[in-house]
Amino acid sequence: MLFSEHNFREGRGRCGSIEVICGSMFSGKTEELIRRLKRAQFARLKVEIFKPSIDIRYDEELVVSHDHNSIPSTPVSHSSAILLLSADTNVVGIDEAQFFDGDLPNVCTQLANKGYRVIVAGLDMDYRGTPFGPIPALIAIAEHVTKVHAVCVRCGAPANYSYRLTANDQQVLLGEKESYEPRCRSCYYSLTCS
Repeated sequence: MLFSEHNFREGRGRCGSIEVICGSMFSGKTEELIRRLKRAQFARLKVEIFKPSIDIRYDEELVVSHDHNSIPSTPVSHSSAILLLSADTNVVGIDEAQFFDGDLPNVCTQLANKGYRVIVAGLDMDYRGTPFGPIPALIAIAEHVTKVHAVCVRCGAPANYSYRLTANDQQVLLGEKESYEPRCRSCYYSLTCS
């Protein structure tokens, strides 16, 4: 039996897929995730949203954008829990994916192979400008990748770096505008472009 025939027999109607929304802090990743999930709900699709349980900046259960738009979610401590909690749904949303464990790409692949539309949002680089968590692997296996940009607070150019304002050197530091600002490459590295 072909994979797509199996999905039709399960009532999903089509093959699954993985979409990744990535970029720096303040670039609108969560806003775009919420927009896509609300459109799916408007289309009367069953939607389940997950976020890492460590992300309690705005709310313990809601996924909240910097613009304070929100959507209910289920906090989980390990990506494997998503497989257990996503039954009887059409679309799975995952926010702050960079904070999940390295098994997240495998979890997303399993969901997509079962016919789910999986939409993942997360930082592609940490404050040091290096690839962050499972995002690079997710980008590699995704059917659709959207890279969004913030606006550099120094010069107004498109920004894709998250510059840390505090002296903390831990990779994971939950924070907002008091801890981070978006910068373009030139301002992040304090380069002079001619």
